[in-house]
Amino acid sequence: MIIRPRRLRRNEVIRNMVAETAVNPDALVYPMFVVEGTGIKEEIPSMPNQFRFSIDEILKELADCVALGIKSILLFGIPDHKDEMATSAYDNDGIVQRAVRAIKAKFPSLYVITDVCLCEYMSHGHCGIIKDGDVDNDPTLELLAKTAVSQVAAGADMVAPSDMMDGHITALREALDNAGFTNTPIMGYSAKFASAYYGPFRDAADSAPHFGNRKSYQMDVRNGREALHEVELDLEEGADIVMVKPGLAFLDVLRQTAEISNVPVAVYNVSGEYSMVKAAAKMGWIDEKSIIRENMIAFKRAGADIIITYHAKEILENKIL
Repeated sequence: MIIRPRRLRRNEVIRNMVAETAVNPDALVYPMFVVEGTGIKEEIPSMPNQFRFSIDEILKELADCVALGIKSILLFGIPDHKDEMATSAYDNDGIVQRAVRAIKAKFPSLYVITDVCLCEYMSHGHCGIIKDGDVDNDPTLELLAKTAVSQVAAGADMVAPSDMMDGHITALREALDNAGFTNTPIMGYSAKFASAYYGPFRDAADSAPHFGNRKSYQMDVRNGREALHEVELDLEEGADIVMVKPGLAFLDVLRQTAEISNVPVAVYNVSGEYSMVKAAAKMGWIDEKSIIRENMIAFKRAGADIIITYHAKEILENKIL
């Protein structure tokens, strides 16, 4: 035999020398949940080592995160008050707005991305205004735009609309520009599937719909071409970053998105993916650190520039990458 690929696998030095894929820790985004109250650090039962924090407690947690090297977070708010117009979402004194002001005051260099959606703030748990039993797209856009502007006015560095309404990037871009926030980027949840992998998140954010499901606005898990169409629409509307969510079951879509996108591509390593790793590790069935590393490499190899993951803190703590 003349060709022996194993020559380049003989030891760790040569394997590292010829490695094709590396994950930049600076590209990790850590999702976090903030709630009303004080002194609250409540573990999420279905997401071990993930917590709901009150503002005072999230500041303590972020001190550790920043010291480890976390550069960016994605912030989700859980309000005390919910109604059919999601008024807490765009309240200038809402939970996310107050949290952002507190975080930026203490950690000005931390890059804060805010989730723009209404499900956590709606009394019925859907992502928009309900009309005739379904989410009414265009009136919902107005509330999403108000939410984005209020979050950026509070100090958010980037907004990330996760609602999957048609035309949401245009609506947010126009509203932000009109408010003077022309330099604020938008990360679109461009190909967001109606996935069973979101179960633990809905526990964490108290955002499960009270009737029906989200399949009339989130994407059918069977459709790949439609996902690319959604990505193309977000690009046309001016998204600064496009995203595929979830990650592991949609690596094909992630790869295809990276091939057509002229802007950075994000992937969301979602709650169900995180919780499955934690559950299997607890049972002793997997090498947890190796699995986390392998998953991150898979996202990067498929084309992700940015990885949103609940593993971010432990990756840096344990030097997994």
